[in-house]
Amino acid sequence: MRFKLGRPDISLYRNRFDVPDADPDAALALTWLGVSTLLVDDGTCALLTDGFFSRPSLLDVGLRRLTPSASRIDYCLNRAKINRLAAVLPVHTHYDHAMDSALVAARTGARLVGGESAANIGRGHGLSDDQIVVAASGDELSLGPFTVTLIESHHCPPDRFPGSITAPVVPPAKASAFRCGEAWSTLIHHAPSDRRLLIQGSAGFLPGALDGRHAEIAYLGVGQLGVQPQAYIEQYWEQTVRAVGARRVVLIHWDDFFRPLTEPMIALPYAGDDLNVTMRVLSRLAEKDGVALHLPTVWQRSDPWV
Repeated sequence: MRFKLGRPDISLYRNRFDVPDADPDAALALTWLGVSTLLVDDGTCALLTDGFFSRPSLLDVGLRRLTPSASRIDYCLNRAKINRLAAVLPVHTHYDHAMDSALVAARTGARLVGGESAANIGRGHGLSDDQIVVAASGDELSLGPFTVTLIESHHCPPDRFPGSITAPVVPPAKASAFRCGEAWSTLIHHAPSDRRLLIQGSAGFLPGALDGRHAEIAYLGVGQLGVQPQAYIEQYWEQTVRAVGARRVVLIHWDDFFRPLTEPMIALPYAGDDLNVTMRVLSRLAEKDGVALHLPTVWQRSDPWV
């Protein structure tokens, strides 16, 4: 197969960048901060998935040991006004999701919530035991006004660093030290507004895992989805969006995460993914099911329930 150069042009999908803005007094607002990092904020309390802000270059990832960038993390925390964080929730523990999670928890006083692999990232950064929450699949965790349920899932194939993190990861560390660990489907229920949200951070699934669950909104990771067979993409939609009955879907984890958040967002290159394939197949499925399909705008405080 011939290697394809370049990357998809996201301007072709400009009409999809239309998630409604959140009013200042919105019951719940979501802010996408690249890859699978999402801020879920009700004005009094907030949750954050991943918290990946360092975004080291491809050269650094390939040739050097990685350490979180305190300056980039602080910039993003300040710009997104993250100042009332209850928990950081890595969707799995590859570096592009969990590398910064412990430092973000330390900076904000939030708890780091995940499996043993996430806990070992926290231990490597010196987090205390009472700041680390080790969850099991199906546990309902009370975090302020939110109930969070982590459901066992799978990473999208191929998983370049499979397995668990069995010892503390002390930075600087190679990208390969950040093994996938536990991959989660993250379900969030905001009790005051009775709003329910699914965050599927990786384009993987465990058949039947979300049966009987409900969420009006799904933020759907699509990294590597465009290089999967069409049957896989259709099954992914079935096992996530249709499983929870979502009526609005926002696609995440399509951006080139080797670039800092201060630069314009562009799609991952064809060498790793094909967003055009993803958009073609998911647009057809969304139209068939009467589901609104969107792409998010970085830094935008949005209200997908509007």
